[in-house]
Amino acid sequence: MNQFKKIGIEDRDTLAKYLSQTEHLACDYSAASLILWADVFKTHMAVSGDRLFLKYCRDGVNYFTFPMGSGDLKEAFNWLYDYCKAQNIEMRMNNVEPNMFAEIESIFPARYDICYQRNYSDYIYKVEDLKNLSGKKYHGKKNHINNFVRNNPDWGYEKISDENLDECVEMVRQWCLQNGCGGDPSKTEEVCVLIKGLRHMEELSLIGGAIRAGGRLVAVTMGERVSDEMFVVHFEKAFSDVQGAYPMINQQFIINELSGYIYVNREEDMGLEGLRKAKLSYRPVMMAEKGRIILKRQFGDRPC
Repeated sequence: MNQFKKIGIEDRDTLAKYLSQTEHLACDYSAASLILWADVFKTHMAVSGDRLFLKYCRDGVNYFTFPMGSGDLKEAFNWLYDYCKAQNIEMRMNNVEPNMFAEIESIFPARYDICYQRNYSDYIYKVEDLKNLSGKKYHGKKNHINNFVRNNPDWGYEKISDENLDECVEMVRQWCLQNGCGGDPSKTEEVCVLIKGLRHMEELSLIGGAIRAGGRLVAVTMGERVSDEMFVVHFEKAFSDVQGAYPMINQQFIINELSGYIYVNREEDMGLEGLRKAKLSYRPVMMAEKGRIILKRQFGDRPC
């Protein structure tokens, strides 16, 4: 019954089809992100009963995600139970959003507990807020942008294309060297994933942007559409010695590429204090909560 296969670029359309059929906010349910991180998280997929099943490994523990699609959810859970029994593994489900848990509860009342994890909640903002940076709450951001413009009068925004792709890859590699990737495996993984995304932007329907100043690229960003209303930014890198480069690429990418979207998801902070402070400073309008569910009958009532 082992119908799971390692996901790859060739699965992009299949993933997008099933992911679009289930309401979700989390960045974890975006096709390109799943494919790009598949090697890191050992992500596999299976399709049964018009539901998409995903399994992956995080911190040495195997998890499944909520079955995405339009098929019968009870049948999907029964399929997953049978799979886990046949493979002699525990059924652990992660990245379950509140609306998903409500659907599970309606079918299996009081059978599960859920533990939401703040470190992995996504930050969601209004596009108009990050575009205009209006009001006192964004005064600091506007100052950083004004300083960037004053110090870099020749700056310009560029959409990532074949013409500047190699420069973008080299900029990311230089960022890696400056930020100590050699001694941080997680940074090295992220940079490798980002470069893979740059090399396969067209196949994965990714959109990217860059800021040029002083004749060189100083910031790059990249993401994908996840619905008519929401875009998710997967990566954003800028040289720390270029004051204002981060807020500049943030705003300019939104101005140039995200017209028509209402929300932008800028992913989680992973519990990193500096990253959390930075993401909160942009004033999210909501958080995409994600939790792990525990089958009470199988695991008891212990917390996750």
